Amino acid sequence: MNNELAKQIVATYQKHGWKLNRILAAAPAQDELQEIAEAFPAIPVSQTEIDALWFARSSQGGREAWELRLVAEQSYALFEAFEADEGEEDREDARLEMENKMREYARG
Repeated sequence: MNNELAKQIVATYQKHGWKLNRILAAAPAQDELQEIAEAFPAIPVSQTEIDALWFARSSQGGREAWELRLVAEQSYALFEAFEADEGEEDREDARLEMENKMREYARG
């Protein structure tokens, strides 16, 4: 993962009220995991096939917005808004589906 680019992306999202919730890292070596942990303390890291960042923030009508942003020079993100009464299991299923779509995009 390009940590410098990831930091820039996080800074931009934070300016607009987004909070970094999760990090997806493509098969990082142990030293890369350490670098990610130092750059983004207390943020869970999952090993996947893509480098991406999960952001969340409150949305209109009591909803919660989640956005999955690919860590790449070319901006690409997927967005989903969850209803306030939507269960966590349903939310997680939707997030996994978004991750799968992101993987397909990244493969080309």
